[in-house]
Amino acid sequence: MRRLIAPLVFGLGGAAILIGLGFWQVQRLSWKEGVLAEIDARIAASPVALPEAPDADRDRFLPVQVAGRFTGEALDVLTSRKGQGAGFRIVAVMETDAGRRILIDRGFLPEARRADPRAEGPATVTGNLHWPDDKSSSTPPPDLARGIWFSRDVADMAAALDTEPVLVVLRAGGPQDGVTPMPLDTSGIPNDHLGYAVTWFLLAVVWLGMTVLLVWRIWRRSA
Repeated sequence: MRRLIAPLVFGLGGAAILIGLGFWQVQRLSWKEGVLAEIDARIAASPVALPEAPDADRDRFLPVQVAGRFTGEALDVLTSRKGQGAGFRIVAVMETDAGRRILIDRGFLPEARRADPRAEGPATVTGNLHWPDDKSSSTPPPDLARGIWFSRDVADMAAALDTEPVLVVLRAGGPQDGVTPMPLDTSGIPNDHLGYAVTWFLLAVVWLGMTVLLVWRIWRRSA
């Protein structure tokens, strides 16, 4: 029986650690769902006027309503959309009634319509302030010869179009010219904690199974 003590302690201790990690991920899942619910509520809140100096931390997802005119200037950010294939996010310049130049992410334009004229003229739009995290170390620089961008880097886009570093992701309003809004939601925010929890619990089951097998073999040899 003494030969069984060490594998039992090792096996049960390891299983306890794995089960504990699983329950920790369950707690993280509950926390993340609460965070996502808060973000959803903020996105869907009643719009307010565009702040004088938007802050990326304080004002992320803030719903705003802006009146002004589209100048016709825009950038094309390569993307794709399920069921529609390749296309571009159209990030356009709006001059507000207060004389500010800001960026409006108008939404998706299919690749086949890229040559269509860009909208100009007055509009009142509703959307959410956003500072996307599209750019990574592997993101290529803009292809200026073809006018194609590969990420929504607010600072770089603002510099290219001579606007404030302020981006509003359109929810409603704007010209009816074939560009489909892609409003903000939480679908792009990862929430993998359930998968992690299941993984830890399955590892605990496997660990316990291996422990039982080892103990059984030791017992058989000792019998």
